[in-house]
Amino acid sequence: MDPTRLGLVVVAAFLAGGINAVAGGGSLLTFPALLAAGLPPVTASATNTVALAPGSLAAAAGYRAELRPHWTSAALLAAAAIVGSLAGASLLLSLDPRVFARAVPVLVLGATVLLFAQERVAAWARTPEGVPTRNRLLLVSSAVAVVSVYGGYFGAGIGIVTLGLLALLSRIDIHGMNAIKTVVVGAINGSAALFFLARSAVDLPYASLMAASALGGGYLGARLARRLPPRVVSRGVVAFGALLSLALALRYWRSL
Repeated sequence: MDPTRLGLVVVAAFLAGGINAVAGGGSLLTFPALLAAGLPPVTASATNTVALAPGSLAAAAGYRAELRPHWTSAALLAAAAIVGSLAGASLLLSLDPRVFARAVPVLVLGATVLLFAQERVAAWARTPEGVPTRNRLLLVSSAVAVVSVYGGYFGAGIGIVTLGLLALLSRIDIHGMNAIKTVVVGAINGSAALFFLARSAVDLPYASLMAASALGGGYLGARLARRLPPRVVSRGVVAFGALLSLALALRYWRSL
């Protein structure tokens, strides 16, 4: 591995871990860093998922106290997320790689828009606590399964989409919804990561180094979260994502 490219990827993973801990959207840094390192788009996406999965699972473990009242709902939603994520991961590896390459600018732009809307989603979700009805839980679980197909296929911004769906679940407070969200996102990333590893679709040296770096960034990001306004980080990543979407689109159009 070229030291310069390796350094770029490791730094991007460290920053992504911190950004995910504070605001979300770290994949908008790591995915293009892997592309810049020379990985094909499909391999870059699979490697990115594996590299960031440990951080997602660690975040879920950190929400143990907030999860206690919602374990049943979280478990059902996680099961639905695993089914959808495996379907999306399978699509990523079975479709013509050119399909994914063409979709990348749109996917990155979509993730950027979702991150831009994060604050509104969170504000919408701030409602009094309550218990979800069985029918609503089943409905939201079905929606999570569908959305998780995107999570397994690409996944950037999936946490924001999940939070929006959880706002429909019940009058659960924002801390409870964030806790459930970490379980769902952990299930999406974890199951897709295992699938990609089993299919040998991952660049293991990059994934290993990125995972360690992202965990370190996530730890420091969580400690800085109380001092650094999430809005500042979110806006920075949104601006980066918008520029990246434009650059990727221009590169694709020039190749036609």
